[in-house]
Amino acid sequence: MSEAERSGQARQDNSARQDSEDASAQDAKDAARTGATPGAEGAGDVRDGRSVKDPREPSEGQRPGSEPESADAARGAGGRLLAGRYRLGEVLGRGGMGTVWRAKDETLGRTVAVKELRFPSAIDDDEKRRLITRTLREAKAIARIRNNGAVTVFDVVDEDDRPWIVMELIEGKSLAEAVREDGLLEPRRAAEVGLAILDVLRAAHREGILHRDVKPSNVLIAEDGRVVLTDFGIAQVEGDPSITSTGMLVGAPSYISPERARGHKPGPAADLWSLGGLLYASVEGIPPYDKGSAIATLTAVMTEPVDPPQNAGPLEPVIYGLLAKDPDQRLDDAGARALLQDVLHAPEPAAVPEPEPADATKVVPLPPVPPEAPSLTKRPARTGPSAAATAAAGVAARGEEAAERLRGALKS
Repeated sequence: MSEAERSGQARQDNSARQDSEDASAQDAKDAARTGATPGAEGAGDVRDGRSVKDPREPSEGQRPGSEPESADAARGAGGRLLAGRYRLGEVLGRGGMGTVWRAKDETLGRTVAVKELRFPSAIDDDEKRRLITRTLREAKAIARIRNNGAVTVFDVVDEDDRPWIVMELIEGKSLAEAVREDGLLEPRRAAEVGLAILDVLRAAHREGILHRDVKPSNVLIAEDGRVVLTDFGIAQVEGDPSITSTGMLVGAPSYISPERARGHKPGPAADLWSLGGLLYASVEGIPPYDKGSAIATLTAVMTEPVDPPQNAGPLEPVIYGLLAKDPDQRLDDAGARALLQDVLHAPEPAAVPEPEPADATKVVPLPPVPPEAPSLTKRPARTGPSAAATAAAGVAARGEEAAERLRGALKS
Protein backbone atom coordinates (compact mmCIF):
# COMPACT_ATOMS: atom_id res chain seq x y z
CA MET A 1 0.00 0.00 0.00
CA SER A 2 1.39 3.41 -1.02
CA GLU A 3 1.92 6.25 1.44
CA ALA A 4 -1.07 8.08 -0.07
CA GLU A 5 -3.29 5.00 0.33
CA ARG A 6 -2.20 4.55 3.94
CA SER A 7 -2.90 8.21 4.63
CA GLY A 8 -6.33 7.97 3.07
CA GLN A 9 -7.15 4.81 5.05
CA ALA A 10 -6.10 6.53 8.30
CA ARG A 11 -8.33 9.50 7.59
CA GLN A 12 -11.25 7.15 6.84
CA ASP A 13 -10.70 5.23 10.11
CA ASN A 14 -10.52 8.48 12.11
CA SER A 15 -13.69 9.70 10.44
CA ALA A 16 -15.50 6.45 11.27
CA ARG A 17 -14.42 6.67 14.90
CA GLN A 18 -15.55 10.30 15.10
CA ASP A 19 -18.94 9.42 13.58
CA SER A 20 -19.37 6.67 16.15
CA GLU A 21 -18.46 9.01 19.01
CA ASP A 22 -20.81 11.70 17.71
CA ALA A 23 -23.65 9.19 17.43
CA SER A 24 -23.04 7.96 20.97
CA ALA A 25 -22.99 11.48 22.32
CA GLN A 26 -26.19 12.32 20.46
CA ASP A 27 -27.85 9.16 21.81
CA ALA A 28 -26.97 10.19 25.35
CA LYS A 29 -28.17 13.76 24.82
CA ASP A 30 -31.49 12.69 23.27
CA ALA A 31 -32.08 10.08 25.95
CA ALA A 32 -31.53 12.66 28.68
CA ARG A 33 -34.13 14.96 27.12
CA THR A 34 -36.94 12.47 27.54
CA GLY A 35 -35.75 10.31 30.44
CA ALA A 36 -35.72 7.32 28.08
CA THR A 37 -32.32 6.12 29.19
CA PRO A 38 -31.09 3.07 27.31
CA GLY A 39 -28.80 2.05 30.15
CA ALA A 40 -28.96 2.11 33.91
CA GLU A 41 -31.04 3.79 36.53
CA GLY A 42 -29.57 3.06 39.89
CA ALA A 43 -27.58 -0.13 39.53
CA GLY A 44 -28.56 -0.81 35.92
CA ASP A 45 -31.51 -2.16 34.02
CA VAL A 46 -32.00 -5.91 34.19
CA ARG A 47 -33.93 -6.80 31.06
CA ASP A 48 -32.49 -10.04 29.74
CA GLY A 49 -31.97 -12.03 32.90
CA ARG A 50 -31.18 -12.04 36.57
CA SER A 51 -27.47 -12.09 35.89
CA VAL A 52 -25.53 -8.86 36.29
CA LYS A 53 -26.51 -6.48 33.50
CA ASP A 54 -23.78 -3.87 33.06
CA PRO A 55 -25.13 -0.54 31.75
CA ARG A 56 -22.60 -0.72 28.91
CA GLU A 57 -23.99 -4.03 27.69
CA PRO A 58 -26.70 -4.14 25.01
CA SER A 59 -30.15 -3.07 26.13
CA GLU A 60 -33.35 -5.02 25.68
CA GLY A 61 -33.67 -6.47 22.20
CA GLN A 62 -30.01 -5.84 21.39
CA ARG A 63 -27.76 -8.84 21.31
CA PRO A 64 -24.04 -8.76 22.02
CA GLY A 65 -22.15 -7.89 18.88
CA SER A 66 -25.11 -6.13 17.25
CA GLU A 67 -25.45 -2.38 16.96
CA PRO A 68 -28.65 -0.35 17.22
CA GLU A 69 -29.73 1.96 14.48
CA SER A 70 -27.26 4.85 14.30
CA ALA A 71 -28.20 8.41 15.16
CA ASP A 72 -27.52 9.46 11.58
CA ALA A 73 -29.83 6.76 10.23
CA ALA A 74 -32.56 7.75 12.67
CA ARG A 75 -32.27 11.40 11.72
CA GLY A 76 -32.49 10.38 8.08
CA ALA A 77 -36.08 9.19 8.61
CA GLY A 78 -37.16 12.71 9.58
CA GLY A 79 -39.78 14.05 7.19
CA ARG A 80 -41.10 10.59 6.41
CA LEU A 81 -44.88 10.25 6.16
CA LEU A 82 -46.37 7.30 8.04
CA ALA A 83 -49.70 5.85 6.93
CA GLY A 84 -50.19 8.88 4.73
CA ARG A 85 -50.84 10.93 7.84
CA TYR A 86 -48.04 11.27 10.41
CA ARG A 87 -45.05 13.38 9.33
CA LEU A 88 -41.95 12.51 11.38
CA GLY A 89 -39.90 15.39 12.77
CA GLU A 90 -37.06 15.43 15.29
CA VAL A 91 -35.95 12.53 17.47
CA LEU A 92 -37.08 13.02 21.07
CA GLY A 93 -35.32 10.02 22.58
CA ARG A 94 -33.90 6.56 22.09
CA GLY A 95 -33.79 3.44 24.20
CA GLY A 96 -33.14 -0.26 23.81
CA MET A 97 -36.69 -0.78 22.50
CA GLY A 98 -36.74 1.92 19.84
CA THR A 99 -36.94 5.59 18.94
CA VAL A 100 -39.47 8.24 19.92
CA TRP A 101 -40.22 10.94 17.34
CA ARG A 102 -42.00 14.25 17.38
CA ALA A 103 -44.50 14.14 14.50
CA LYS A 104 -47.32 16.12 12.93
CA ASP A 105 -50.72 14.55 12.40
CA GLU A 106 -51.50 16.15 9.05
CA THR A 107 -55.12 15.00 9.15
CA LEU A 108 -55.99 16.67 12.47
CA GLY A 109 -53.23 19.26 12.49
CA ARG A 110 -51.84 18.34 15.90
CA THR A 111 -48.39 17.44 17.22
CA VAL A 112 -47.98 13.87 18.44
CA ALA A 113 -45.29 11.48 19.62
CA VAL A 114 -44.54 8.37 17.57
CA LYS A 115 -42.74 5.43 19.13
CA GLU A 116 -40.94 3.27 16.59
CA LEU A 117 -39.98 -0.30 17.40
CA ARG A 118 -36.37 -0.72 16.37
CA PHE A 119 -34.85 -4.14 15.64
CA PRO A 120 -31.15 -4.84 16.19
CA SER A 121 -29.22 -5.78 13.07
CA ALA A 122 -28.82 -9.42 14.15
CA ILE A 123 -32.08 -10.91 15.39
CA ASP A 124 -33.96 -14.12 14.70
CA ASP A 125 -37.64 -14.37 13.85
CA ASP A 126 -38.65 -15.56 17.33
CA GLU A 127 -37.00 -12.55 18.98
CA LYS A 128 -38.58 -10.23 16.43
CA ARG A 129 -42.04 -11.65 17.16
CA ARG A 130 -41.42 -11.25 20.89
CA LEU A 131 -40.57 -7.57 20.48
CA ILE A 132 -43.57 -6.94 18.24
CA THR A 133 -45.84 -8.64 20.77
CA ARG A 134 -44.41 -6.55 23.60
CA THR A 135 -44.90 -3.30 21.67
CA LEU A 136 -48.49 -4.10 20.79
CA ARG A 137 -49.14 -5.14 24.38
CA GLU A 138 -47.85 -1.75 25.57
CA ALA A 139 -50.23 0.09 23.24
CA LYS A 140 -53.20 -2.01 24.32
CA ALA A 141 -52.34 -1.64 28.00
CA ILE A 142 -52.14 2.16 27.82
CA ALA A 143 -55.36 2.33 25.79
CA ARG A 144 -57.24 0.46 28.54
CA ILE A 145 -56.26 2.92 31.27
CA ARG A 146 -58.70 5.77 31.75
CA ASN A 147 -56.75 8.30 33.75
CA ASN A 148 -55.30 11.75 33.17
CA GLY A 149 -51.96 10.51 34.47
CA ALA A 150 -51.52 8.04 31.60
CA VAL A 151 -50.47 8.94 28.07
CA THR A 152 -53.28 8.70 25.50
CA VAL A 153 -52.68 6.33 22.58
CA PHE A 154 -54.15 7.65 19.32
CA ASP A 155 -53.17 5.02 16.78
CA VAL A 156 -50.95 2.05 15.93
CA VAL A 157 -49.42 2.02 12.45
CA ASP A 158 -47.88 -1.05 10.81
CA GLU A 159 -45.05 -0.12 8.46
CA ASP A 160 -41.77 -1.83 7.58
CA ASP A 161 -43.17 -4.97 9.23
CA ARG A 162 -43.07 -3.29 12.63
CA PRO A 163 -45.58 -1.36 14.77
CA TRP A 164 -45.36 2.39 15.33
CA ILE A 165 -47.37 3.73 18.30
CA VAL A 166 -48.87 7.18 17.85
CA MET A 167 -49.56 8.83 21.18
CA GLU A 168 -50.04 12.08 23.02
CA LEU A 169 -46.95 14.29 23.17
CA ILE A 170 -46.09 15.46 26.69
CA GLU A 171 -44.03 18.66 26.77
CA GLY A 172 -41.91 18.65 29.90
CA LYS A 173 -39.16 16.72 31.61
CA SER A 174 -38.88 13.46 33.48
CA LEU A 175 -38.92 13.35 37.27
CA ALA A 176 -35.33 12.10 37.12
CA GLU A 177 -34.34 15.18 35.11
CA ALA A 178 -36.30 17.49 37.40
CA VAL A 179 -34.50 16.20 40.49
CA ARG A 180 -31.14 16.30 38.74
CA GLU A 181 -31.56 19.78 37.25
CA ASP A 182 -33.88 21.58 39.67
CA GLY A 183 -33.03 19.92 42.98
CA LEU A 184 -34.79 17.63 45.44
CA LEU A 185 -38.56 17.74 45.79
CA GLU A 186 -40.08 19.14 48.94
CA PRO A 187 -42.15 16.50 50.80
CA ARG A 188 -45.41 18.25 49.86
CA ARG A 189 -44.58 18.24 46.13
CA ALA A 190 -43.37 14.65 46.35
CA ALA A 191 -46.73 13.75 47.92
CA GLU A 192 -48.53 15.41 44.99
CA VAL A 193 -46.47 13.38 42.52
CA GLY A 194 -47.05 10.21 44.56
CA LEU A 195 -50.81 10.70 44.59
CA ALA A 196 -50.90 11.26 40.82
CA ILE A 197 -48.93 8.06 40.19
CA LEU A 198 -51.07 6.20 42.70
CA ASP A 199 -54.15 7.23 40.71
CA VAL A 200 -52.66 5.82 37.49
CA LEU A 201 -51.61 2.60 39.18
CA ARG A 202 -55.07 2.13 40.69
CA ALA A 203 -56.64 2.57 37.24
CA ALA A 204 -54.13 0.13 35.73
CA HIS A 205 -54.54 -2.47 38.47
CA ARG A 206 -58.31 -2.38 38.04
CA GLU A 207 -57.71 -3.38 34.42
CA GLY A 208 -55.42 -6.21 35.49
CA ILE A 209 -52.26 -4.35 34.37
CA LEU A 210 -49.02 -4.28 36.36
CA HIS A 211 -46.60 -1.57 35.23
CA ARG A 212 -43.46 -3.29 36.63
CA ASP A 213 -41.17 -0.35 35.79
CA VAL A 214 -42.20 2.54 38.05
CA LYS A 215 -39.13 4.76 38.43
CA PRO A 216 -38.25 8.48 38.16
CA SER A 217 -37.25 8.37 34.49
CA ASN A 218 -40.66 6.90 33.58
CA VAL A 219 -42.58 9.77 35.16
CA LEU A 220 -43.00 12.95 33.13
CA ILE A 221 -43.70 16.34 34.69
CA ALA A 222 -45.53 18.38 32.06
CA GLU A 223 -45.03 22.12 31.72
CA ASP A 224 -48.48 22.67 33.23
CA GLY A 225 -47.58 20.53 36.27
CA ARG A 226 -49.43 17.41 35.14
CA VAL A 227 -47.79 14.16 36.29
CA VAL A 228 -47.78 11.32 33.74
CA LEU A 229 -46.64 7.72 34.16
CA THR A 230 -45.12 6.46 30.92
CA ASP A 231 -43.45 3.40 29.40
CA PHE A 232 -45.73 0.40 29.81
CA GLY A 233 -43.31 -1.52 27.59
CA ILE A 234 -42.74 -4.29 30.14
CA ALA A 235 -46.21 -4.18 31.69
CA GLN A 236 -47.82 -7.48 32.59
CA VAL A 237 -51.45 -7.82 31.53
CA GLU A 238 -53.66 -10.30 33.35
CA GLY A 239 -54.72 -13.12 31.05
CA ASP A 240 -51.95 -12.54 28.49
CA PRO A 241 -49.21 -15.19 28.20
CA SER A 242 -45.82 -14.20 29.53
CA ILE A 243 -43.22 -13.21 26.96
CA THR A 244 -40.35 -13.15 29.45
CA SER A 245 -38.38 -16.40 29.63
CA THR A 246 -38.54 -18.45 32.84
CA GLY A 247 -35.86 -17.36 35.30
CA MET A 248 -35.58 -13.95 33.70
CA LEU A 249 -36.22 -10.60 35.40
CA VAL A 250 -37.14 -7.33 33.71
CA GLY A 251 -36.80 -3.88 35.25
CA ALA A 252 -34.46 -1.49 37.07
CA PRO A 253 -32.92 -3.32 40.09
CA SER A 254 -33.16 -0.33 42.44
CA TYR A 255 -36.94 -0.24 41.95
CA ILE A 256 -37.73 -3.98 41.70
CA SER A 257 -39.74 -5.27 44.66
CA PRO A 258 -38.33 -7.99 46.95
CA GLU A 259 -40.95 -10.54 45.85
CA ARG A 260 -40.11 -10.02 42.18
CA ALA A 261 -36.39 -10.30 43.01
CA ARG A 262 -37.14 -13.67 44.64
CA GLY A 263 -38.92 -14.86 41.52
CA HIS A 264 -42.38 -14.85 43.06
CA LYS A 265 -45.45 -13.90 41.06
CA PRO A 266 -46.03 -10.18 41.65
CA GLY A 267 -49.28 -8.38 42.34
CA PRO A 268 -50.24 -4.71 42.63
CA ALA A 269 -48.13 -4.49 45.81
CA ALA A 270 -45.00 -4.80 43.64
CA ASP A 271 -45.83 -1.54 41.84
CA LEU A 272 -46.49 0.12 45.20
CA TRP A 273 -43.03 -0.91 46.41
CA SER A 274 -41.56 0.76 43.31
CA LEU A 275 -43.60 3.87 44.11
CA GLY A 276 -42.01 3.92 47.56
CA GLY A 277 -38.59 3.79 45.92
CA LEU A 278 -39.57 6.63 43.62
CA LEU A 279 -40.70 8.80 46.54
CA TYR A 280 -37.44 8.06 48.33
CA ALA A 281 -35.43 9.12 45.27
CA SER A 282 -37.54 12.28 44.87
CA VAL A 283 -36.54 13.67 48.27
CA GLU A 284 -33.10 12.08 48.62
CA GLY A 285 -31.75 12.28 45.07
CA ILE A 286 -30.65 8.63 45.08
CA PRO A 287 -32.58 5.35 44.86
CA PRO A 288 -33.26 3.45 48.09
CA TYR A 289 -30.92 0.65 47.03
CA ASP A 290 -27.90 0.99 44.76
CA LYS A 291 -24.95 -1.31 45.32
CA GLY A 292 -23.22 -0.75 42.00
CA SER A 293 -24.31 -3.94 40.25
CA ALA A 294 -27.63 -5.59 39.53
CA ILE A 295 -27.03 -8.72 41.62
CA ALA A 296 -25.68 -6.82 44.64
CA THR A 297 -28.56 -4.35 44.47
CA LEU A 298 -31.21 -7.07 44.19
CA THR A 299 -29.64 -8.92 47.11
CA ALA A 300 -29.82 -5.75 49.20
CA VAL A 301 -33.45 -5.23 48.17
CA MET A 302 -34.28 -8.71 49.51
CA THR A 303 -32.21 -8.67 52.69
CA GLU A 304 -31.10 -5.23 53.88
CA PRO A 305 -33.03 -2.41 55.55
CA VAL A 306 -33.22 0.83 53.63
CA ASP A 307 -30.91 3.65 54.66
CA PRO A 308 -32.99 6.17 56.66
CA PRO A 309 -34.04 9.10 54.47
CA GLN A 310 -32.66 12.46 55.57
CA ASN A 311 -35.07 14.83 53.83
CA ALA A 312 -38.40 12.97 53.89
CA GLY A 313 -39.90 14.79 56.88
CA PRO A 314 -43.64 13.98 57.03
CA LEU A 315 -43.21 11.66 54.03
CA GLU A 316 -41.15 9.18 56.06
CA PRO A 317 -44.06 6.96 57.27
CA VAL A 318 -45.39 6.39 53.74
CA ILE A 319 -41.90 5.65 52.39
CA TYR A 320 -41.24 3.05 55.07
CA GLY A 321 -44.73 1.64 54.67
CA LEU A 322 -44.36 1.18 50.91
CA LEU A 323 -40.84 -0.26 51.17
CA ALA A 324 -41.88 -3.06 53.53
CA LYS A 325 -40.28 -6.24 52.22
CA ASP A 326 -43.30 -8.43 52.94
CA PRO A 327 -46.07 -7.53 50.46
CA ASP A 328 -48.66 -8.57 53.07
CA GLN A 329 -47.27 -5.98 55.49
CA ARG A 330 -46.88 -3.28 52.84
CA LEU A 331 -49.14 -0.25 52.60
CA ASP A 332 -51.98 -0.82 50.18
CA ASP A 333 -53.53 1.78 47.90
CA ALA A 334 -55.90 3.13 50.56
CA GLY A 335 -53.24 3.31 53.27
CA ALA A 336 -50.71 5.02 51.02
CA ARG A 337 -53.34 7.45 49.78
CA ALA A 338 -54.35 8.45 53.32
CA LEU A 339 -50.77 9.10 54.39
CA LEU A 340 -49.98 11.09 51.24
CA GLN A 341 -53.13 13.17 51.78
CA ASP A 342 -51.97 13.86 55.34
CA VAL A 343 -48.67 15.20 54.00
CA LEU A 344 -50.45 17.27 51.37
CA HIS A 345 -52.87 18.90 53.83
CA ALA A 346 -50.53 19.29 56.80
CA PRO A 347 -50.19 22.93 57.95
CA GLU A 348 -47.12 24.73 56.75
CA PRO A 349 -44.46 24.86 59.46
CA ALA A 350 -43.96 28.32 60.93
CA ALA A 351 -41.04 30.05 59.31
CA VAL A 352 -38.15 30.75 61.69
CA PRO A 353 -36.90 34.30 61.04
CA GLU A 354 -33.20 34.71 60.58
CA PRO A 355 -31.49 36.82 63.26
CA GLU A 356 -31.01 40.44 62.20
CA PRO A 357 -27.51 41.94 62.34
CA ALA A 358 -27.10 44.36 65.21
CA ASP A 359 -25.80 47.08 62.89
CA ALA A 360 -28.59 46.74 60.31
CA THR A 361 -29.75 50.07 58.89
CA LYS A 362 -33.44 50.66 59.69
CA VAL A 363 -36.20 53.25 59.32
CA VAL A 364 -37.94 53.63 62.71
CA PRO A 365 -40.40 56.19 64.25
CA LEU A 366 -39.12 58.70 66.74
CA PRO A 367 -39.37 57.46 70.34
CA PRO A 368 -41.49 59.41 72.94
CA VAL A 369 -39.62 62.20 74.72
CA PRO A 370 -38.98 61.18 78.37
CA PRO A 371 -39.84 63.71 81.24
CA GLU A 372 -37.01 65.89 82.53
CA ALA A 373 -35.33 64.67 85.70
CA PRO A 374 -35.75 66.87 88.83
CA SER A 375 -32.80 69.19 89.57
CA LEU A 376 -30.67 68.43 92.68
CA THR A 377 -29.32 72.01 93.08
CA LYS A 378 -30.84 74.52 95.66
CA ARG A 379 -33.15 77.05 94.13
CA PRO A 380 -32.12 80.69 94.58
CA ALA A 381 -34.46 83.01 96.53
CA ARG A 382 -37.19 84.66 94.55
CA THR A 383 -36.28 88.21 93.58
CA GLY A 384 -39.15 89.12 91.33
CA PRO A 385 -41.86 91.76 91.97
CA SER A 386 -43.90 89.54 94.28
CA ALA A 387 -40.96 88.98 96.56
CA ALA A 388 -40.28 92.74 96.74
CA ALA A 389 -43.92 93.51 97.60
CA THR A 390 -43.89 91.00 100.45
CA ALA A 391 -40.72 92.49 101.85
CA ALA A 392 -42.13 96.05 101.72
CA ALA A 393 -45.28 94.96 103.54
CA GLY A 394 -43.24 93.45 106.32
CA VAL A 395 -41.21 96.62 106.78
CA ALA A 396 -44.38 98.75 106.88
CA ALA A 397 -45.98 96.53 109.53
CA ARG A 398 -42.94 96.81 111.75
CA GLY A 399 -42.91 100.58 111.33
CA GLU A 400 -46.57 100.91 112.38
CA GLU A 401 -45.90 98.82 115.47
CA ALA A 402 -42.98 101.04 116.53
CA ALA A 403 -45.00 104.22 115.96
CA GLU A 404 -47.88 102.89 118.11
CA ARG A 405 -45.49 102.22 121.01
CA LEU A 406 -44.10 105.72 120.74
CA ARG A 407 -47.57 107.36 120.92
CA GLY A 408 -48.41 105.34 124.04
CA ALA A 409 -45.27 106.52 125.76
CA LEU A 410 -46.05 110.24 125.12
CA LYS A 411 -49.55 109.95 126.55
CA SER A 412 -48.29 108.59 129.78
